[in-house]
Amino acid sequence: MKKIGLTGGIGVGKTFVAELFHQMGIPVFNADVEAKKCMVEDEKLMIAVQLAFGKNIYVNGILQKKELAKIVFNNDVALAKLNTLVHPVVKQKFEDWCKAKTAKLVIKEAAILFESEANLGLDAVICVSATETLRIARIQKRDESSVEDIKSRMNKQMPQAEKEKLADFVIVNNGKKLLLTQLIKLLKEME
Repeated sequence: MKKIGLTGGIGVGKTFVAELFHQMGIPVFNADVEAKKCMVEDEKLMIAVQLAFGKNIYVNGILQKKELAKIVFNNDVALAKLNTLVHPVVKQKFEDWCKAKTAKLVIKEAAILFESEANLGLDAVICVSATETLRIARIQKRDESSVEDIKSRMNKQMPQAEKEKLADFVIVNNGKKLLLTQLIKLLKEME
C-alpha cells in the first residue's frame, strides 16, 4: 500500500482535491477531521488536554473550542503543547485505518502535514497550490473572514512556497488547469 500525503495552505482547495481522489475510488483519511473527533472521543487525550489547559476546557464532557482556541492561537508554546498531545493519537488512528484498507493507494489529507512531521512514513506528498489572491477570495466566500484575519492565519502557517518545495508533487488549483487531468497524470507517475 502506498501512503500519500495531501497538504497545502489554507484556501488552496485541499478538501476539494481530496474529494476528487475519493470519487476516483481512492480512500482518503482527513487528519484534521480525525483530530477534532479524537479531542471529543478519546478519553486519554481528553484527560491530557484537561491537565494541560485546565478542567474547564471540557464542560460536561463537551470541549470548549472557543476557549481552547483563545489559548492556543495566541500562544505558540500552548499550540505546540496541544499538537504534541493530539498528533500521536491521530497518527495511530491513521495507521489503524490503513490496516483496515485493502487499497493499493491511500491519501492522508492534513493542513499541517510537514509541521507535525506527519509526512514521515509516507511514500510521497502532494501539495495543492493556488495564488494568494484566489485563496483569500475562497476563504472569504467560505467563512466571511476579513482579509486581515485571513492573512494573519496564513502567516501562522508554513509558507505555501516552502510546502511546495518539500512536496514530491504539486497540483495547481487555480481554475485554469484541469484538476482531473493533473490527478490522472500524477497517479500514473506514482505507479
